[in-house]
Amino acid sequence: MRHEDRDDYYGWLWGEVLLIGLLGATLALFLAYPSLRDTYALPQARLVLDTAVTLAAAIVAVLAGVRFTVEGRRLDLLLCAGFASAATATLAFSIAPVLGGGSLHRTEFWAGIGGRLLAATLIALAPFSRKRVNARGRALGETLVAVAILLGLIWVVAQQAGAAALPPAAGTVDADQPFQLSGALAAHALLSLVAMVGWGLRFRAHRNDLDRWLCLGATLTLFAELHYVFTPLLSPHYVSQGDFLRLLSYTVLLVGVWRAIRFAEFGRAVAEERARVAREIHDGLAQYLFAVSTHASMLESGADREKTLTQLKEAAAAAQQEARFAVLALSSAGGSAPFDSALRRYIDFLTADGQLEVELEIEDGIRLAPDEQIEVFRIVQEGLANARKHAGARRADVRIEERDGERLVSVVDDGAGFDEAEIAPGQGLKNMRARAASIGGGFRMTSFPGRGTALEVVLRS
Repeated sequence: MRHEDRDDYYGWLWGEVLLIGLLGATLALFLAYPSLRDTYALPQARLVLDTAVTLAAAIVAVLAGVRFTVEGRRLDLLLCAGFASAATATLAFSIAPVLGGGSLHRTEFWAGIGGRLLAATLIALAPFSRKRVNARGRALGETLVAVAILLGLIWVVAQQAGAAALPPAAGTVDADQPFQLSGALAAHALLSLVAMVGWGLRFRAHRNDLDRWLCLGATLTLFAELHYVFTPLLSPHYVSQGDFLRLLSYTVLLVGVWRAIRFAEFGRAVAEERARVAREIHDGLAQYLFAVSTHASMLESGADREKTLTQLKEAAAAAQQEARFAVLALSSAGGSAPFDSALRRYIDFLTADGQLEVELEIEDGIRLAPDEQIEVFRIVQEGLANARKHAGARRADVRIEERDGERLVSVVDDGAGFDEAEIAPGQGLKNMRARAASIGGGFRMTSFPGRGTALEVVLRS
């Protein structure tokens, strides 16, 4: 374990211990002084709390689902299902029945308890899941359908057993809760404890910021359920300390999952930037450095000194110019760039041995943004390299012009061509498509055996 990771872990651990100590002391205070352990007749506040919990759970479910579609981890699938279950159960069994001044009947009350237990079970299982899912869209759809079916079954069971087996909630503040309800709440608290331990262990192993926030949310949920165990649950017109802790836990979870999504977007941006750096090195500078190395080796092998030194200087000068372009590409700097001169210099270097003749035409007055200059240079470079090395072309025409209000870049050669249906696109073609897409342009290639190849990029308007 690295020193920074160890400090981060122990800092989180001591914070978690302090939070548990404070919440535990508060719970002990409520138990020692029953007068503090009270409920409040605030029907509008209870409805607002339930609505806030529903919205928070739904947002967490959506964010977890988005994360699952990107990474395919079963952990995120279970989180999505768990919070979707919590949101749906609260909406269907706690909010909908009391809208318009209605009352919460025994069936809805116990169906809500069952829905919360289902949600707690799924969330508690999530940190112990290790596998990934391939068919992500299908798996997500099937899981949400399964959650809906299970909630429907919970409703049916509560409706069938409500009148005979399930007791009502406590009727007054001083009344004792039925043991079935206390047992269900204790089971929910136990599941929250399992989730807290599971997320804590995951954070210790992986140092994932989301695991830290999920552990914190599970800790708050644990003590919310313990408050419910010792505070009688009355009608939906009352609120207690557990309700506020429950809302706080969902708020913490919402913040944590949002941070995780933002971090994932940042990670993807970093990965894309690394891929762009790799393309710049592979497509440009590496080729020139290889030429420099080749000519130096020729000198060591006794090749004609004067001729080889001239070629070596040309390759070094081209590498220097390429380095300037690489710096511009990687920094995405603005301002004017020596695009015309750099492209002409590259073509002069490419055609110095007489194997390929290239005609370059850049229409007067046409302007390219700095990012377009870089990608157009690379596309032309790749197109001409393919014409020379693979197509055996003797001539190529490069045009950068405006036609019918559109800025176009074309590379046309007289090489061997190929049948597009029979030959799979190589990495060079994929790079050119990616480069055109990165600047909002369209890319089209046409080729026929014996009739050459034409590349065309339509730049953004």
